[in-house]
Amino acid sequence: MSAYALAHLRRAPVHAEVLEYMERIEATLAPYEGRFIVHGGTVDVLEGEWPGDVVIIEFPDLDSARSWYASASYQEIKPLRTRHLAGELIIVDGVEPDHDSSRMAADVRRAANL
Repeated sequence: MSAYALAHLRRAPVHAEVLEYMERIEATLAPYEGRFIVHGGTVDVLEGEWPGDVVIIEFPDLDSARSWYASASYQEIKPLRTRHLAGELIIVDGVEPDHDSSRMAADVRRAANL
Protein backbone atom coordinates (compact mmCIF):
# COMPACT_ATOMS: atom_id res chain seq x y z
CA MET A 1 0.00 0.00 0.00
CA SER A 2 1.39 3.40 -0.95
CA ALA A 3 2.42 5.89 1.70
CA TYR A 4 2.89 9.62 1.43
CA ALA A 5 5.13 12.31 2.86
CA LEU A 6 3.03 15.47 3.02
CA ALA A 7 4.49 18.89 3.78
CA HIS A 8 2.65 22.15 4.41
CA LEU A 9 5.31 24.82 3.92
CA ARG A 10 4.82 28.52 4.62
CA ARG A 11 5.87 30.85 1.86
CA ALA A 12 9.13 32.68 2.47
CA PRO A 13 11.52 34.77 0.40
CA VAL A 14 13.59 32.74 -2.05
CA HIS A 15 16.85 31.60 -0.47
CA ALA A 16 19.89 29.97 -2.08
CA GLU A 17 19.87 27.13 0.47
CA VAL A 18 16.23 26.26 -0.33
CA LEU A 19 17.12 26.15 -4.03
CA GLU A 20 20.04 23.84 -3.24
CA TYR A 21 17.65 21.62 -1.24
CA MET A 22 15.32 21.47 -4.25
CA GLU A 23 18.22 20.60 -6.54
CA ARG A 24 19.36 17.74 -4.28
CA ILE A 25 16.14 16.15 -2.98
CA GLU A 26 15.44 14.01 -6.07
CA ALA A 27 18.63 12.01 -5.48
CA THR A 28 17.51 11.24 -1.91
CA LEU A 29 14.14 9.92 -3.12
CA ALA A 30 15.42 7.55 -5.83
CA PRO A 31 16.70 4.74 -3.55
CA TYR A 32 13.29 4.61 -1.82
CA GLU A 33 11.21 4.84 -5.03
CA GLY A 34 9.81 8.18 -3.92
CA ARG A 35 8.26 10.54 -6.45
CA PHE A 36 6.63 13.93 -6.26
CA ILE A 37 2.92 13.89 -6.98
CA VAL A 38 2.32 17.48 -5.78
CA HIS A 39 5.09 20.07 -5.58
CA GLY A 40 3.88 23.55 -4.79
CA GLY A 41 1.04 23.73 -7.29
CA THR A 42 -1.87 26.13 -7.07
CA VAL A 43 -3.80 25.73 -3.82
CA ASP A 44 -7.52 26.44 -4.13
CA VAL A 45 -8.63 26.90 -0.51
CA LEU A 46 -12.27 25.87 -0.14
CA GLU A 47 -12.52 25.76 3.65
CA GLY A 48 -10.40 27.33 6.36
CA GLU A 49 -6.99 28.85 5.76
CA TRP A 50 -3.95 27.41 4.04
CA PRO A 51 -1.04 29.82 4.23
CA GLY A 52 1.61 28.23 2.08
CA ASP A 53 2.42 25.46 -0.33
CA VAL A 54 1.76 21.72 -0.46
CA VAL A 55 4.27 19.01 -1.28
CA ILE A 56 3.23 15.36 -1.52
CA ILE A 57 5.73 12.59 -2.20
CA GLU A 58 4.51 9.06 -2.88
CA PHE A 59 6.41 5.97 -1.73
CA PRO A 60 5.65 2.28 -2.31
CA ASP A 61 4.96 1.75 1.41
CA LEU A 62 5.30 3.23 4.89
CA ASP A 63 8.70 1.62 5.53
CA SER A 64 10.14 3.21 2.38
CA ALA A 65 8.83 6.64 3.39
CA ARG A 66 10.23 6.34 6.90
CA SER A 67 13.57 5.02 5.62
CA TRP A 68 13.85 7.94 3.20
CA TYR A 69 13.19 10.51 5.93
CA ALA A 70 15.71 8.87 8.29
CA SER A 71 18.34 8.37 5.57
CA ALA A 72 21.71 10.09 5.90
CA SER A 73 21.29 11.61 2.44
CA TYR A 74 18.00 13.31 3.36
CA GLN A 75 19.10 14.32 6.85
CA GLU A 76 22.13 16.00 5.27
CA ILE A 77 20.00 18.35 3.15
CA LYS A 78 17.02 18.81 5.51
CA PRO A 79 18.56 21.85 7.30
CA LEU A 80 18.75 23.66 3.96
CA ARG A 81 14.94 23.70 4.04
CA THR A 82 14.20 23.92 7.75
CA ARG A 83 16.45 26.94 8.34
CA HIS A 84 14.32 28.99 5.95
CA LEU A 85 10.84 27.45 5.57
CA ALA A 86 8.47 26.94 8.47
CA GLY A 87 5.95 24.17 8.14
CA GLU A 88 4.82 20.68 9.01
CA LEU A 89 5.76 17.34 7.50
CA ILE A 90 3.92 14.08 8.09
CA ILE A 91 4.14 10.55 6.74
CA VAL A 92 0.84 8.75 6.28
CA ASP A 93 -0.41 5.46 4.87
CA GLY A 94 -2.57 5.58 1.79
CA VAL A 95 -5.66 3.43 1.31
CA GLU A 96 -6.12 0.17 -0.53
CA PRO A 97 -7.46 0.45 -4.11
CA ASP A 98 -10.83 -0.92 -2.99
CA HIS A 99 -11.22 1.53 -0.08
CA ASP A 100 -14.85 2.42 0.57
CA SER A 101 -15.70 5.29 2.92
CA SER A 102 -19.22 3.99 3.60
CA ARG A 103 -17.84 0.57 4.57
CA MET A 104 -15.37 2.30 6.87
CA ALA A 105 -18.20 4.28 8.50
CA ALA A 106 -20.19 1.05 9.00
CA ASP A 107 -17.19 -0.57 10.72
CA VAL A 108 -16.80 2.45 13.01
CA ARG A 109 -20.55 2.43 13.79
CA ARG A 110 -20.37 -1.24 14.77
CA ALA A 111 -17.30 -0.73 16.93
CA ALA A 112 -18.87 2.30 18.66
CA ASN A 113 -22.33 0.70 18.95
CA LEU A 114 -23.95 3.62 17.13
